[in-house]
Amino acid sequence: MADGTLAQAGEFAVIDRLVAGRRQPPFVVVGPGDDAAVVTSGDGRVAVSTDMLVEGRHFRLDWSAPRDVGRKAIAQNAADIEAMGGSATAFVVAFGAPADTATTRAVELADGMWQEASRLGAGIVGGDMVAAPQWVISVTVLGDLGGRPPVLRSGARPGDVVAVAGELGRSAAGYMLWRNEIHEFEAIRRRHLVPEPPYGQGAIAARAGATAMTDVSDGLLADLGHIAEASAVHIDLALDELATDLDAVAPAAAVAGVDARQCVLGGGEDHALVATFAAEPPPGWRIIGRVHEVGAAPVTVDGAAWTGSTGWKSY
Repeated sequence: MADGTLAQAGEFAVIDRLVAGRRQPPFVVVGPGDDAAVVTSGDGRVAVSTDMLVEGRHFRLDWSAPRDVGRKAIAQNAADIEAMGGSATAFVVAFGAPADTATTRAVELADGMWQEASRLGAGIVGGDMVAAPQWVISVTVLGDLGGRPPVLRSGARPGDVVAVAGELGRSAAGYMLWRNEIHEFEAIRRRHLVPEPPYGQGAIAARAGATAMTDVSDGLLADLGHIAEASAVHIDLALDELATDLDAVAPAAAVAGVDARQCVLGGGEDHALVATFAAEPPPGWRIIGRVHEVGAAPVTVDGAAWTGSTGWKSY
């Protein structure tokens, strides 16, 4: 198929190009090409989550290459399965774009998706395409719980410790660098475009007895607030325990004119995992706070309410 626009190529020719040569993992019985895919699940249960990215709202194509957008779309969905204590196995992708979008751009998007999915041993098993005013990417992820109960947000109990796996504040600091057209701190800038969830740590936490867990998609305070409310508890964070993250983003935050604490506490899209444990957390996790009886505020920092933003709001 010659390169051209999506409209010139047509939906099915583009889909054929997007799926050609891709290797599916062994648990995919039927991949793209039929009316539905067929995927096996040794667990007998399937964890399912859906997320959407809209151009201009969740990414900008003057900042991100299509490959970056593809990687981000897969990573943020895989993190939701990790947060349940499972592992992502398969993805279904719906893609909307203007009819004059170059076909090569759609292929680059798919390449990024496959690059990230391959890190998980997962496959992209189907999807859909449609003309749209701007790029819209909707991803549904299927996951395996490995025979374990799902780790819910509602299981935290007073006396538990709060621990995190992964890094915080990088995406928020990177966003401020991009927004202010600051071309320093390239690694931080990249982390806004492509998150790095701590793959595998969700299952490790589940095996270690995590009582509640979520990924940090909207902001540490906002996402811990969901756990606190679902579990009817109060969570207090210790700022000193977040020193690693604060130190990592402080230089970039200073140049961008923002508070490093705001990046770490209220910045989302890092897709780190945060969980509560009744005992010492497993290797790869660091304690950042404690769970207490329900209090006046769901989440506090060093015993006080945080006066800044607690995280992203979709509306």
